[in-house]
Amino acid sequence: MPELVVILSTCPDAASAERIARALVEERLAACVNCVPGLRSFYRWQEQIQADAEVLLVIKSAADRFEAVEALVRKLHPYELPELIAVPLTTGSAPYLAWLRAEIGER
Repeated sequence: MPELVVILSTCPDAASAERIARALVEERLAACVNCVPGLRSFYRWQEQIQADAEVLLVIKSAADRFEAVEALVRKLHPYELPELIAVPLTTGSAPYLAWLRAEIGER
């Protein structure tokens, strides 16, 4: 059975976050994507400290779908270098994980 993951990414606004979230679910690359508004991100970019308002995407998927998720996010994302970090899902509610697998076409 494929390993399940949570993929984190940030977007500059709700519109881009919603566009990416909808596309991931429509393509069955993710079972669910949460768009969490209200983030304030601090990071270094091109030797400057940045502080930006962002929307966090919490993408529930499978590890073997990461490359496809990355390709779709890069295609739709306005950032030159979008954040894409996959974290293994080590445990969870069995019925929820079964639903997740079913929604992305894994059995």
